[in-house]
Amino acid sequence: MNQPPAASAENTDDLATLAKGGRTNTMGFVIRLVARIPFLVIATRLYGAEALGRFASALVLIEIIALICSLGEKRGLAQRLSVGAGDNRAGETNLVYDGIVLALAYSVVAALLLLAFPEPMFPNGMNSPLDIWLIAAIPAFAVTEILLAAQAYRFDIATTVRARAIVEPWTISIGAGVFFFIPATRDAGLALAFIASIYAGLLTALWPFLRSYGLPKGWQPQGRAMLAMSSRAFPLVGADTIERGTRLLDIFILGLFAPPSAVGIYYAAQQIASLPQKLKTSFEPILSPVITKNLRIGNMGAIAAQVRQVGFWIIAVQLGIALVLGVPGEAVMGLWGPDYVAGTAALSLLLAAEVAASMAVVSESVLVYIARKRNLAISVGIIALQAGLTIVLIQLAGRYGLGAGYQAASAAGALLIALALSSLIKALMLKYLLKAPVSNWRWALVYAAAPAVVVGYVFTFVPEWIELLIGVPAVLATYAFVIWRRGFAEEDKVLFRKQVVPDPVNDLP
Repeated sequence: MNQPPAASAENTDDLATLAKGGRTNTMGFVIRLVARIPFLVIATRLYGAEALGRFASALVLIEIIALICSLGEKRGLAQRLSVGAGDNRAGETNLVYDGIVLALAYSVVAALLLLAFPEPMFPNGMNSPLDIWLIAAIPAFAVTEILLAAQAYRFDIATTVRARAIVEPWTISIGAGVFFFIPATRDAGLALAFIASIYAGLLTALWPFLRSYGLPKGWQPQGRAMLAMSSRAFPLVGADTIERGTRLLDIFILGLFAPPSAVGIYYAAQQIASLPQKLKTSFEPILSPVITKNLRIGNMGAIAAQVRQVGFWIIAVQLGIALVLGVPGEAVMGLWGPDYVAGTAALSLLLAAEVAASMAVVSESVLVYIARKRNLAISVGIIALQAGLTIVLIQLAGRYGLGAGYQAASAAGALLIALALSSLIKALMLKYLLKAPVSNWRWALVYAAAPAVVVGYVFTFVPEWIELLIGVPAVLATYAFVIWRRGFAEEDKVLFRKQVVPDPVNDLP
């Protein structure tokens, strides 16, 4: 059945919005990649694997608690604004401030609890007594999530790129270097640099937010309304926390069952592998307003088409990133020092896990609105499976006397299995609910990956500097050429075009 002209034009507008956001986020990914390298060099070379491992273990709890305190507003705010405010700009502003006040209240309580009971943050001990001030990052992290979600609702993704891909990574890199050369802060340098980066990101998000939304007018926080908001947010909070928790649980368990050096090696590998994860999760802010709009009018077919489209964009780019970083994995991990080469297997498994997870993330961006409780139940089951697998595999590696690299690879393998299963289950559920196919898989991905792997393998026989300087671009060029010719249809190529929506005047036949 052909779509009505109005619906077709509306779907084209949605595709234009998603493509514009996708281009911005892809640019943000490249910037983030460049900005992340100095921090990894400083953290691994100056501070060492053990200090990095203790810092990573503490960071797990901070990030999870901050995410809980943001009340799922990264995705929930779009629905609250589209339903609760209508076209009333003042109403939108007040709804955002409701979320900010509530997030601050929860953040203060959480920070005070961790101040009183800090032991869960430091399973392997502290690098410095100053590490306890990591709790100060919780309110800033939570509020920044809400500010960026508010900007994304008005299709401002550039602010997210500036805050997350430029300001935060460069601040933590510069801070880690500066604090290391100050005797009083050397041991706490990683923690203090992280705190500085979070507050720098907050200020970067706050300025455009105030220009866009301004201060509230005629606004009074309503206790009952905020309690109701907390209750409604629970499924979203659970989904967000579990989605992020799957990337942090392995570090936490490693901190309990493995030495700090294993945690440090794993964290270094994860920082590289998390780059494609940032790419796919950065589509969520721009996808949420489009999905909530189509849900409001009941256009389920358009939602399925958007899931397929965005899902393919994400997996195509992610697979390319995984090949570029994974095939020369030994050389990449060797950049951080000889001790980190043991994390090559962990890096390869983590990159594969991010590719496997792409369908779960895109499916969940719809499921959190139409099947919140079922989505949450699946997520709880998946993270429980991951926890069990991680513990079993790490203990097996320890029992057979295998080193830190094998323990890190065990945690990465458990993550890969869990995320692949999550993608399968959530995609099948979404297909059933939308009554339309949603899969992002195409065989062209295999056709493009195969020659890229061959090219990368050939370059593993040359010196590492040649492998990185020439081999990496060669792998990327091979993959990009084949996927463009064999995998990208005309509607897929929209992602790389500036004019997406046809001009009704100039494009007449």
